[in-house]
Amino acid sequence: MPKKKGEKGETIIGIDGGGTHTRGILYRRGKIIADAKSGTTRIGAVGVGESCERLLNVINDLCEKAKIESSELDAVVIGLAGVWLDEEKRRSAALLKTLARGQDIILNDLLLTSDAELALEGAFKGEQGIIIIVGTGSIAIGNIGKGKLIRCGGWGIELDDEGSGAWIGREGLTAVVRAIDGRGKPTKLTQIFTEMIPTVDLNHPRTIVKAYSERNFEYHMLSPSVMKCAVEGDKVCLDIITRACFHLLELPTTLRKQFKIKVVPVALMGGIIDAKTLLSNMINDELAKDKRFKIVKNHGTAFDGAISLGLKLIEEFDE
Repeated sequence: MPKKKGEKGETIIGIDGGGTHTRGILYRRGKIIADAKSGTTRIGAVGVGESCERLLNVINDLCEKAKIESSELDAVVIGLAGVWLDEEKRRSAALLKTLARGQDIILNDLLLTSDAELALEGAFKGEQGIIIIVGTGSIAIGNIGKGKLIRCGGWGIELDDEGSGAWIGREGLTAVVRAIDGRGKPTKLTQIFTEMIPTVDLNHPRTIVKAYSERNFEYHMLSPSVMKCAVEGDKVCLDIITRACFHLLELPTTLRKQFKIKVVPVALMGGIIDAKTLLSNMINDELAKDKRFKIVKNHGTAFDGAISLGLKLIEEFDE
């Protein structure tokens, strides 16, 4: 049975739907008691229908692991990569609720927003600052006070996402085909790439196009290999990582113009940051030199942000 208004011990599901993976947690009585994973729920990659189906699977999985009914959920907070327009949020939320009813899943309070907003809330708890997220995609989002959010980047690899894992992989693949043609400098990445994708045969270079069209690999899968070659001194790959750093630093520099405070706190998050890569070291070093910014430790994760927004949603409902 649903809890009565004002009853303590909120039950909240938080879902972080990134460009590569989707992770969910179930928070109850002050602690996380279940977690679940799925493939990407990015609408641009799988479509709104498949995205909602995967989200419902995560919600079901969490409830089963926690041994609770969906009716016991006080709030479900979902952050999806690439979702920004109110129309997109409403459409996904409406379809999710419709599919949920068809599966007898009860969603009392639902908030669907961008994954970057969850990360910002988790990092700064409503205070001013900028968070730079570098994973499969790249984006910077800032809070300039009074709850006003600003953003830069996050357009998706189809348009931009410079400096991201997908962008690094794409630039690496471009370097490989340029080297094969003789237009570009040789790179160690060529051999690593062919070993990684068995269907690619350098004696028949157009097999690269066939492998890509058949989704045997995606751009972001090449990113670790580009990083590895750069660390080992491959000039072509080092140039890619250096350019990635430059593009990522453009994000906070652009957003800073809208802040009134002299020194803007900056937090870093995302798979490439968490892995302590060459690129993350470069970004940290460059930001540390810039007196306009102060690198700060995140107050919490995207899941902490989801829980925080879930509690606010419950408070609004109770008022």
